[in-house]
Amino acid sequence: MKKIIKIINKKNKSKIVCLTAYSKNIAEEVDKYTDIVLVGDSLGSVLYNYSTTRKVTLTEMINHSKSVRLGVNKSLMVVDMPFNTYATKKSALKNAKKIIKETKCDAVKLEGGKKIVNQIKLLIKNKIPVMGHLGLLPQSTKGKFKSKGKTTKEIKQLISDALLLQKNGVFAIVLECIKTPIAKQITKNLDIPTIGIGSSVHCDGQVLVTDDLIGLNQTNIKFVKKFLNVKKYINKGLRKFASEVKSNQYPSKKYSY
Repeated sequence: MKKIIKIINKKNKSKIVCLTAYSKNIAEEVDKYTDIVLVGDSLGSVLYNYSTTRKVTLTEMINHSKSVRLGVNKSLMVVDMPFNTYATKKSALKNAKKIIKETKCDAVKLEGGKKIVNQIKLLIKNKIPVMGHLGLLPQSTKGKFKSKGKTTKEIKQLISDALLLQKNGVFAIVLECIKTPIAKQITKNLDIPTIGIGSSVHCDGQVLVTDDLIGLNQTNIKFVKKFLNVKKYINKGLRKFASEVKSNQYPSKKYSY
């Protein structure tokens, strides 16, 4: 709970850094720089080449989260509840408890507003911390992904849902692909932090898929900035290994028993 309070207290004081991790090795490095480590269901497309996050299973999320837990020390660890695991209040509570128990994560994240508010209320009543997620909802979107907050109806719904989630106890809300003025307005209206992804600098923090920003995963999504091309360094090491094997340089006496 201390970690959650620390995140809430960053509102209007300092930016929140959030990144994804799907394994211990990446989590260890990410944890050095983040406030929140998210085990996102984005692992479906990044690791398994699924066409949609709807294909990600609870077992996959739990297994990857167990690995991530081993690498997270200081950051708040949040796990996405995959598609169809919180369709009802009963299933939401059962599956959230399972995630918390088996992964020892600090909180879960659910996509949606008014439609799932009863599930969120039940989880929080049972002392399961919840992070919200509004705007573009990958689990609910069929076809091409589009930004949100263009029409009056969308804007009213986003603002209403954000306030509703806050009222019912979520400690933060991810705003995905929401038009800049609306993301700014929502952030200003709330007492809890917003974590943006494609929703402008006006959010209280930012999240990206780590594999995207380091260039390990190739994507042309508008909001993704490639901060590093890690493949270049991987190729250099692999090339050297292959060369030394072929030339009989490796393994030398130093690397042999």
